[in-house]
Amino acid sequence: MHTDVIILGAGASGLSCATACARRGRGVVVLDHGGKAARKVLASGGGRANCTNTDLGPADYRCANPHFVKSALARFTPWDFLDWANGGGVATREEDGGKVFCRDGAVSLARFLVAEAEAAGARIVTGSTLLAARKEGEAFVVDTDAGPVRSRALVLALGGKSWPGLGATDFGYRLARSFGLGLTELRPGLTPFLAGADLAEFCRELAGVSLPVAISGPCAVAGDLLFTHKGISGPAVFDASLFWRPGQTLAVDFLPGFDLDAALAEAGKLELKNALARHLPKRLAAALCARLGLSGTVANLSKRDRQALAGTLGAFPFTPAKAEGFAKAEVTLGGVDTAGISSKTLEASSVPGLYVIGELLDVTGRLGGFNLHWAFASGFAAGNAA
Repeated sequence: MHTDVIILGAGASGLSCATACARRGRGVVVLDHGGKAARKVLASGGGRANCTNTDLGPADYRCANPHFVKSALARFTPWDFLDWANGGGVATREEDGGKVFCRDGAVSLARFLVAEAEAAGARIVTGSTLLAARKEGEAFVVDTDAGPVRSRALVLALGGKSWPGLGATDFGYRLARSFGLGLTELRPGLTPFLAGADLAEFCRELAGVSLPVAISGPCAVAGDLLFTHKGISGPAVFDASLFWRPGQTLAVDFLPGFDLDAALAEAGKLELKNALARHLPKRLAAALCARLGLSGTVANLSKRDRQALAGTLGAFPFTPAKAEGFAKAEVTLGGVDTAGISSKTLEASSVPGLYVIGELLDVTGRLGGFNLHWAFASGFAAGNAA
């Protein structure tokens, strides 16, 4: 088989790239080893597909080069996505924090992405075993179980290692290496933390308790925190995982923006755990008192002790034993080094005609629609050039 462009990976970035390429009159073949296109899209946002974020900006992404994402994001904004998706019949709804979800669930977005690529003229082949890829002269050759496919350009859109249950592998990284591209360190991102021995029982007793927090230390993030049987999870924790390194301690503010000292000063003869329960989940208030060895009424606390308690709950130390692995991670931190990739076209500087897009690159967004939007933006950037 001969074509103009081969795209490896039928996810959000690959299908977006296929649409842009085919619209330019290019012959496009999309190859994917899975039995269905857009599998990760179908699972995103808890099945609701948090597809973009209207408050999006370059600062919402982690990359060794913080300027790398600017070009693609500027040329495909959240409004560009909404015009495209809404115009194609995908109904959306904006929620808190600029998060945009699909009203009819992730399945509507997955169907739209496939339909757009096919309507533009791209051919999507799923269930294709990808064996290897190489460059022969000016052409690329992709070996599959059905035989070799040749093209003038090759796009790697194979995603990261996260969510192996949905078919994720390290094949994209191995291909990138085979073409001489560099990789940055790969780590699980947007993932829960496991508690160390000092807080394991504390977290286990609080499993199911959720509350809004702010987390500082190696990061400055805010959102909900959820206690689990093994540690902590939730949006704030997921964002913190993008910045955390083993051994670092997080400072959790259980009452961000609230003057606990002043509130306690007015609590009078209330039992301390009951006074805290006015502002914290009841189980958490009781567990914190037990952990800190506090009992009796608020009135029994000295001003110094009261201020110390407020300080402790404003910067509660949590040193994770580790982040959960790739099986629980929503994204992969790190990837193909952007130092060797054009920020405008996503083409590899050392291999003309080779493009790398989506999660395979060393670009990771915060939780909230940022990663799906990067898939679309990087897909269109490459698709308008390949």
